[in-house]
Amino acid sequence: MRAEIVAVGTELLLGQIANENARWISERLASIGVDVLHHQVVGDNPDRIVEAFTLACERADVVLVTGGLGPTQDDITRDALAAFLDVPLDRHGEIESLLRAKFAGLGRGMPESNLRQAQVPQGCRYITPIRGTAPGLVAELPGGGRIYLMPGVPLEMVEMMEGTVLPEVRALSGPAAIVSRTIRCTGIGESRVAEMLDDLFRALTNPTVAYLASSGEVSVRLTASAATEEAAAAIIEPVGNEVAARLGDAVFTMEGESLEGVVVRLLGERAIKLALAESITGGGVGKRITSAPGASSVFCGSAVVYTAEAKHVVLGVERATLDGPGPVSEACAREMAAGARRLFSADVALALTGAAGPEPHGGAEPGTVWIALDAGKVRHARGYVAAGERDRVRRWAEQAGLDLVRRYLEGRELPSSDRII
Repeated sequence: MRAEIVAVGTELLLGQIANENARWISERLASIGVDVLHHQVVGDNPDRIVEAFTLACERADVVLVTGGLGPTQDDITRDALAAFLDVPLDRHGEIESLLRAKFAGLGRGMPESNLRQAQVPQGCRYITPIRGTAPGLVAELPGGGRIYLMPGVPLEMVEMMEGTVLPEVRALSGPAAIVSRTIRCTGIGESRVAEMLDDLFRALTNPTVAYLASSGEVSVRLTASAATEEAAAAIIEPVGNEVAARLGDAVFTMEGESLEGVVVRLLGERAIKLALAESITGGGVGKRITSAPGASSVFCGSAVVYTAEAKHVVLGVERATLDGPGPVSEACAREMAAGARRLFSADVALALTGAAGPEPHGGAEPGTVWIALDAGKVRHARGYVAAGERDRVRRWAEQAGLDLVRRYLEGRELPSSDRII
């Protein structure tokens, strides 16, 4: 079954709110095996809403619409549906009674404007609201298609999706499932990943292969469809294993986990305590670590030492190091890591120092980063130069630092100094 989602609201087009409803609906439809082929966003204009309905119904079996069912003058989605169907709006007394009872329960009279919500395009069904005052609407089209109108308020939309829309769409579509698996990797560029998987991308149709790049990370999403979730997962399994084998150590999860989540999980499995010493990242790695469940049992703390003096006073970095090789150097990173491990009595410590830019810092050119890991018997440092603006350099540093810890915990080869582009 093909589905399309139409979001109504000028505020979406202005960027004043994000279209989280469409994301949630797509996710739930995928879970019952319904293919969402298009998203549309249209402003509060009746002609353009009708155009959106016309286009959606031409290319989808079921159209799910959110927004524009309130009581105010700019809530015109029900009017646009009536215009699209070329039918009048009928006042439903049972809806009016329901609305008046809702307001009476709140101890106040109902504004007359709310009577707009008791209007239903002739021949359509309505979905009784529980939380709000906006009924949903259902139009069954002559060719077998169907349009569902739901409120834009997320809780009210979810209520109608779970109570009415999903069960009906599942019954219409029959038994089916769409399953996705996300393999995430870091320290490798999207173009390189695409080269390594090019034959799979070109040859496969079920599962499909897609790439999603973000700063310092590339995800490979495999999506399969089958009669059941178990069957779809079985289709993905051998392809996922092949992808992971080709990408090797760059893969940090095959289950869609965040990099910090993987690190915290590995620390917990090995009963290892981690400490941090952060300069270039300004506490960013600590923030990410503490966002992962279980961090309180494995994370000792982070020393954010942004100045050379703080590096000396808090972590004991030698003045000779700061005056000689400088605060952005292998020697400084190693001493920071040793100092953090000592300060927090941790099993392993990670240190990050660098010049995020745009100006040189501590004698180092913009983009220069040094990362060090100290685990007692294992001491390792890695330097590289990252191209790009300040935020990108900092993000790469966070990724490289967390990945260094991840590789150490997994017993993998630790990366040497290099250049990240």
